[in-house]
Amino acid sequence: MSIQPIDVKYTAVATAENGRDGRVATDDGRLDVVVNPPEAMGGSGAGTNPEQLFAAGYSACFQGALGVVARRENADVSGSTVTAEVGIGSTPEGGFGLTVELTASIPAVDTATAKELLEKAHEVCPYSSATRGNIAVSLNVA
Repeated sequence: MSIQPIDVKYTAVATAENGRDGRVATDDGRLDVVVNPPEAMGGSGAGTNPEQLFAAGYSACFQGALGVVARRENADVSGSTVTAEVGIGSTPEGGFGLTVELTASIPAVDTATAKELLEKAHEVCPYSSATRGNIAVSLNVA
């Protein structure tokens, strides 16, 4: 798969201090949070963590992609939600890896239509494109 050029419309900038046990902030000051490892990984769990931030970004982005697909397909996704569960764990090589489970509730359509919309949203979502082939991502209808 080759990398396709894009016409960049916006660039987000964030800076981390002290990695997983510090803080991260955007250059415009709209996001400024303490990050700490979760208790499950031996941390204090006092702040947020990169996996929560990734889950928040992925769910919001995927919801947006779902809206794009719904407009193209003339489908009603009003009242829908997308939940992202991001898991982190050790890889056999000794590093760390992620998993993602996306669950969408789309009350205005039947299950078969919801599954089709999710598959199509997965093709246009930038987060899905970035993770494709690198992270196991599962799509579920609530």
